[in-house]
Amino acid sequence: MIDFTNVYLEKIAIHQVGNRLRGEELGIFSGVRDIDDQETLNFLLKYFLSPFNDNEIYNFTHSSELNLNEVYSFVKRIFANPDTIYDRSVDIAKHLYEVSIHPKVNSGELCICYFKNCSFEGVSTDALGIFKSEVKDVFLKFYSNKNIFSVNHERGIDIKKLDKGCLIFNIEHSNGYKVCIVDSNKSNDTQYWKDNFLNIKAASDNYHFTKDFLSIAKNFVINQLGVELEINKADKIDFLNRSVDYFKRRESFDKNEFEEEVFRDSNVIESFRKFDQIYRQQNEIGFSDKFEISPQAVKKQSRVFKRILRLDKNFDIYIHGNRELIEQGIDENGRKFYKIYYENEF
Repeated sequence: MIDFTNVYLEKIAIHQVGNRLRGEELGIFSGVRDIDDQETLNFLLKYFLSPFNDNEIYNFTHSSELNLNEVYSFVKRIFANPDTIYDRSVDIAKHLYEVSIHPKVNSGELCICYFKNCSFEGVSTDALGIFKSEVKDVFLKFYSNKNIFSVNHERGIDIKKLDKGCLIFNIEHSNGYKVCIVDSNKSNDTQYWKDNFLNIKAASDNYHFTKDFLSIAKNFVINQLGVELEINKADKIDFLNRSVDYFKRRESFDKNEFEEEVFRDSNVIESFRKFDQIYRQQNEIGFSDKFEISPQAVKKQSRVFKRILRLDKNFDIYIHGNRELIEQGIDENGRKFYKIYYENEF
């Protein structure tokens, strides 16, 4: 979906943003930076862009009018004239400083970058990156002088871990652009990056339709089944397996077809429909009962579908499919057991 093969970092502006609540300062540094060393530039590109290979898509939003979204407005002006990136980077830094008022918000370097030659869903476009580095790691440095070694340490940024980031692709500006984000701290008390600073919402696309419905099915199986109906753990795992398998084998989704193939039993289907309706209302989720399936969303969501049957502290049984090959029972002494059938041992 996103390809950075030919990407070029054209401009970068850097500022220091502290926590306003703690009285930390906003440091505005002059001019855009020139990165002359190619190796350093390659490390920067890896640090900034590698977390964005498989991300959900968002749009800028506002409760009354899109142009009143501060970051959207600044980004729109940069795309119209990239030479204004420094002045707008100052505006972005000031806006971030104004919303940095939670005690757990860390100070850090804010980098605003203009990228050329990005590819988004096969479309070549420019992109603007907004990145904040908050956590400093300790790095050991070893020095040698003839046969004598010495060691020292420095504090710096681990290029394998971007704390907070945002990529805005210059596509569909009237709909709030195509936006991807990274936030290594996703706790509710630091959602200022996504909500207060960027003010974005999940895009209404097939990726989110697929992701949201798989999430509904997962929550129903794990949290609701067994409350209204007597369903054992092995059967729950079977429902999870069939849910993921349905999405992996098809290009398009049909809710009625999904219910019949995955849940089969009319009582389970009725229970799911009630749960689905309530879940959508409570979480403000809206989508059609028919849509094109996103393979990227299926791949990402299937990772969080737990298919492990844990028995006391002695056994973990991984169930990947074919529920008919495992039987549950109780022996004459009242001990519970599972009987497993198989053909090959690896």
